[in-house]
Amino acid sequence: MASTDTSSNRERDVTPLPPGPGGLPLLGSTLDVMRRPIAFLDDLAAYGDVVSYRVAGQRFVALFDPAAIEWVLVDRHDRFRRWSGEEWGDTFAGYASEGLLLTEGEQWRRQRLLLQEVFTPVRIETYTDAMIAETERTIGAWDEGETIDLAAAMSRLTLRILARSLFDIDLEEQGDTVRRAAEALNGRANARNPSAFLPGWIPTPTNRRLHRSMDDLESLVDELIENRRDEAADRDDMLSLLLTAETDDGTTLSEREVRDQLITFLFAGHETTALALTYALHALGRNPETRRRLREEGHTVTGGERPTLAALPELSYTDQVVSETLRLYPPAYTLFREATADLEIGGYRVPEGTKITIPQIRVHRDGRFYDDPERFRPARWTDEFEEHLPEYAYFPFGGGPRHCIGMRFARLELKLVLSTTVAAADVNPIDRSEPTFAPSVTLQPADPIEAVVRKR
Repeated sequence: MASTDTSSNRERDVTPLPPGPGGLPLLGSTLDVMRRPIAFLDDLAAYGDVVSYRVAGQRFVALFDPAAIEWVLVDRHDRFRRWSGEEWGDTFAGYASEGLLLTEGEQWRRQRLLLQEVFTPVRIETYTDAMIAETERTIGAWDEGETIDLAAAMSRLTLRILARSLFDIDLEEQGDTVRRAAEALNGRANARNPSAFLPGWIPTPTNRRLHRSMDDLESLVDELIENRRDEAADRDDMLSLLLTAETDDGTTLSEREVRDQLITFLFAGHETTALALTYALHALGRNPETRRRLREEGHTVTGGERPTLAALPELSYTDQVVSETLRLYPPAYTLFREATADLEIGGYRVPEGTKITIPQIRVHRDGRFYDDPERFRPARWTDEFEEHLPEYAYFPFGGGPRHCIGMRFARLELKLVLSTTVAAADVNPIDRSEPTFAPSVTLQPADPIEAVVRKR
């Protein structure tokens, strides 16, 4: 699919806008997005690979073609900026605005460069013991036959892993503060909630809850920073790095940047992985043969002992399970960009200011790229399959310069937690049907995913 910049008025007049649903006067497709956000993506895809629609007065273009997605995220990323709903008051209501997820331009490049040191392969490997130890601690606290809320359990686990490995702190007592903030943020950004389309300063119940919980989180983060400040120079975790890092020209992070980075990683670093683990364990419980094969691989590779760093490359089927989970249930299920110039994508005119929607969850389930796309089938991830899969038919961690900086950390965590968990317990979902979603900032389950624990 050819995509180009559009420079002349004559070309702009001739090139058509993308096709798409007309929607209602003024509202466009707003009600469809609110009522059925995932199914609405299927409706859009029926119009083609580049589709136009309107939500709350804003023009959107959804992309379903891997080549067009690569063009936006990689080839011409400089023609787009991140968009999080500023015209509606900002999805994040002004919080964490100077964290890596939300910054732009030179500020983002400086932050990314400073933070890369935390996520080098060598550094990430040192987090292995903490990941396994916290997983064993979680499983050890489960009682035989206990019914657990998978999402809540995985949220507690991944937050402890993140706090211990990246920040070298114990958030056991303060973990509820982080989780309440995450829940409030997801509640505000839920497309079914009218507050998602309103400025953050309007005192809706959702907005008031968000401000209370985020104020509590900011106070917690300020306390963590103050407690670490005097000894940061002698430690090498992320929190200490944020307080001491300098670029070659002597630039350091501001106080606000340090706080917003910490908030960003406390939220994004545990929330997305917790969701992936929730959906993975639910899928494994619904597919006992897949779970058995995963367990047998772990036992064969480790001899029934703890997984080790040296054993990880041999856990190939575990890696396939992770890939398939992220295909069917990408936690960050849609990317958003905004065109900063008049462009042409796939033969269609995309005016400056258009919001670009890049829905992983729809592309990852496209029958053009995946046989039986709705089925959880880890064995599809062979070398041959991946060789023929279009580059951006699979992108759970985004792509281009703004791809997720914690990608290696997350995949390592997913492999270790899953391998450790299935070796010690069967987690059997009470409802064995496919989960339904309540999309927000992340791909939240619409209902609690409960499961019964059977120790092995």
